[in-house]
Amino acid sequence: MAELLKGAPVAAALNEALSARVAKLAASGIKPGMCIVRVGARPDDLAYERGVLKRFAAVGIECRVLELAAAIAQQDFIEVIKKINADHEIHGVLIFRPLPPQLDEGIIKHVLDPRKDMDCLTPENVAKVFEGDDTGYPPCTPQAVMEILDYYGVELKGKRVTLVGRSMVVGKPLAMMLLKRHATVTICHTRTVDLAGVCRGAEILIAAAGKAKMIGAGFVSPGQTVIDVGINLDEGGNLCGDVDRAGVEDIVAALTPVPGGVGAVTSSILAENVVRAAEMR
Repeated sequence: MAELLKGAPVAAALNEALSARVAKLAASGIKPGMCIVRVGARPDDLAYERGVLKRFAAVGIECRVLELAAAIAQQDFIEVIKKINADHEIHGVLIFRPLPPQLDEGIIKHVLDPRKDMDCLTPENVAKVFEGDDTGYPPCTPQAVMEILDYYGVELKGKRVTLVGRSMVVGKPLAMMLLKRHATVTICHTRTVDLAGVCRGAEILIAAAGKAKMIGAGFVSPGQTVIDVGINLDEGGNLCGDVDRAGVEDIVAALTPVPGGVGAVTSSILAENVVRAAEMR
């Protein structure tokens, strides 16, 4: 039976350190603050928002929520972002994505102040991730994966890591972060020839394709560490990952659960980014 690499203890360790940093800022008269910009009220956005608010309150970070109309025009949205850029009480901004079709992310990403970009939307922060520059703000989910690997002592140097997923949200930035740690990284996707065979050859397998339970017993091998980044609903409407947990947990050595794995750490990474932004100011 695989060891479960749960996110809760990782988040707890991060939160303890963050609380001390927030207290130090408070002694200097600085209150870390973030603004969530949400267009409309999608259920998944609201669920993540509740988790962020709870986590931020626990470590002493102020968080405002700005809900905008689902039909907001692009110029109006840009003006909102410009006002947030100029607000010195806001150290970080999280814009929930995907944005509705009338809003052009290709333009908006150039409007947001990179110093307040907490989830790697702006080109400046994306470039810093690809350059290995630690002064930027990496996307929260890939950084959460790195924190879990570190917490559980999973060695990366020289290891064969197969990453299923090539998005700019998870796959590509995570590949750069793994390469910086001297892993040997193979990026795959749903069109990779013999995807199952490539996955079986990895020592560390990371599933971030966004397809429920696509990684089954035929994709894994004994001794592997499997990190499941996926958040999906199965045929019964239950939350599940990209990995078929029941099919692989008797084969692999270690596995992150869904829920309770990577997702449990992401809001703590977001909080860490906000605290760092406040410290840098």
